[in-house]
Amino acid sequence: MDSISTTSNGVSEPGTAVKPRSASSSPLTLPEKPIVTIEPRNDWFPWDFRDLWHHRELLYFLTWRDLKVRYKQTALGVAWVVMQPLLLSLIFTIFLGKLARVPSDGTPYALFVFAGMLPWLFVSGSVIASGTSLVGSSNLITKVYFPRMMIPAGIVCGRLFDFVVSSFVFAGLMLYYHVTPTRNILMLPVLIVLMTVLTLSIGMWTAAVNVRFRDVGVALPVLVQLWMFTSPVVYPSTIVFSRPLAAVWRWLYMCNPMVGILDNFRAAAFGGSFNWPALLLATVITIVLFVYSSYEFRRLEATFADVI
Repeated sequence: MDSISTTSNGVSEPGTAVKPRSASSSPLTLPEKPIVTIEPRNDWFPWDFRDLWHHRELLYFLTWRDLKVRYKQTALGVAWVVMQPLLLSLIFTIFLGKLARVPSDGTPYALFVFAGMLPWLFVSGSVIASGTSLVGSSNLITKVYFPRMMIPAGIVCGRLFDFVVSSFVFAGLMLYYHVTPTRNILMLPVLIVLMTVLTLSIGMWTAAVNVRFRDVGVALPVLVQLWMFTSPVVYPSTIVFSRPLAAVWRWLYMCNPMVGILDNFRAAAFGGSFNWPALLLATVITIVLFVYSSYEFRRLEATFADVI
């Protein structure tokens, strides 16, 4: 077998022996700065649609991973998706509907509270899980490049699957209580999109801030719990609007985007009148939050791998 040596230009030639590197030879040194840095395009637009489309399959795998992790080694599996809103609705129906006599705007209280729990569990579960999603995916973030926005988006898509499954139970409850849908139900897709964008906006922002300040992940469940009681989840917003409050307090209450989403979700499902001012305010706030969280996420994205 011919021996091989390397010439000065780095090309190996047969017929000559390879000389081993002597101990006195200079060691290899790494450059002070990285030769190639992979990062998103540095332009004014916060979303690189070409990059997102290129990694579209990653969103599917992240969503599937979230579902598998949550329901792996569980005896009931996906049945927990249905049991959670049902059990919560049962507890609230007994203590608030039967004992406290909380009004429900002419709708059976069990159906009324389930219509509030259905979107609320999607929003609250997505926000809490998204807030710690980047920290929980640190091994993935520090090894390969991909749009980091895919991680909280995968969490939201996984919870959206839970929402769709629970919606079939909601339809069954409407049949049980003989509540017939009206043409208002055509508004439901708009409200679901609005709810999803709001959830993704809050999830992206909390996930980005939680990378640097881990207090966010600790405080988030408490803040979300407080948010529930300031939203018309288990009570109608007419209780607040019927009180002799100043107009500024009513508008401040409607600044909570969940007020417009929940009120109009029930109106779309039960055929009531829409609360257009609350819906318009919720839409504006959601768009502002989405733009702000996208820019903030883009600004902090370059430091995730170093800080996390």
